Amino acid sequence: MGLTLFGADGVTTTADLNAAPGHAKPAGPLQSRVAYAAAHVVPVTWGDNTPGQPAQIDWDATLDFRRSVYSWGLGVADAMDTAQRNMGLDAAATRELIARSAEVAREEGGSVVVGVNTDHTDADDLSLDEVTAAYLEQLHFTEEQGAGPVLMASRHLARAAESAEDYRRVYGAVLQAATTPVVLHWLGTAFDPQLAGYFGSTDWRAASEVLLQIIGENADKVAGVKMSLLDAASEVSVRERLPEGVRMFTGDDFNYVGLIGGADVPEAPQPQRDPASPRQHSDALLGAFAALTPVASAAIQALDAGDPARYLEILAPTEALSRQVFAAPTFYYKTGVAFLSWLNGHQSAFQMVGGLHSARSLPHLSRIVELANDAHALEQPELAQERWHGMLRMNGVSA
Repeated sequence: MGLTLFGADGVTTTADLNAAPGHAKPAGPLQSRVAYAAAHVVPVTWGDNTPGQPAQIDWDATLDFRRSVYSWGLGVADAMDTAQRNMGLDAAATRELIARSAEVAREEGGSVVVGVNTDHTDADDLSLDEVTAAYLEQLHFTEEQGAGPVLMASRHLARAAESAEDYRRVYGAVLQAATTPVVLHWLGTAFDPQLAGYFGSTDWRAASEVLLQIIGENADKVAGVKMSLLDAASEVSVRERLPEGVRMFTGDDFNYVGLIGGADVPEAPQPQRDPASPRQHSDALLGAFAALTPVASAAIQALDAGDPARYLEILAPTEALSRQVFAAPTFYYKTGVAFLSWLNGHQSAFQMVGGLHSARSLPHLSRIVELANDAHALEQPELAQERWHGMLRMNGVSA
């Protein structure tokens, strides 16, 4: 039986269902790259996870998904935008997720980093001192749980800051208070339009100067930078200027194949690099890798084995899938991540907190199915086929 697809014109077509990819789990952590999957949360099916309601999370399914990520040699980036920060995950659920995820990381011997933000306060507008205090409250909680902090871009700071100096002031105060190295997260407006002008400018070149100043002034406190601008050239530009010991974690879900491969995979599409730079590749902290964990693991295992051709063969086909998942409006990419989780058997229902599973159309989801099949990203193809065809029939489409 073929795989039924449903187009934007309302016409159904059929594709051959590819076999399971058969990727093998690594014996331990991946070696040639540091890679984190930014994980989502799974709601309970009986909960009132409608818009505006507090998140009711299926903790067993949510934490089992993280265990699966660890089993493939990747780390987990938690309580970030993929987990619906600012889009359905309330402050109480965020704190519980951080505590529970950190506990699972200790049990599994995995690496976990979690988002630190200012989103627990109900106030729309904060002064710079209040923004700093809000950041510090979440930072200290995260450190108490034993998780690595990712200092996320703050909507409150974007509203309060009047100059680049305001960003330097707030970030400097927070970083100096940190007791463990921090990853800085630069989230672009495709992911959150409320962050326009972050780091003091809408021009990435000017904003990157401020970011690099912040890092330079606090280099001993910064473990890395996650850039999510969906602009490979900007990432390479900043990457080549980072101080020694500070990693670039790509958050570019459109161009990660070349950015991660770097000089080791010159055949992969990527911006021009400075061959004299000691920074010849990016590490990874990607929402896409939550949807593609086995494939991402297999590709990096190929790099570990010194086989860049195999890396490219495995990972290159996933970029078209990721571009579909992260298509505009990009901030609804979380729907595609949860959809693939359901297709792959990691949750019993295609549901999301805040009712966000309704944020993408049926033809959009069909294209995800098609590209996931092409990229060998369906972990259990027959289960995915059964679930997808059932969804089509529920919506009046013959399958």
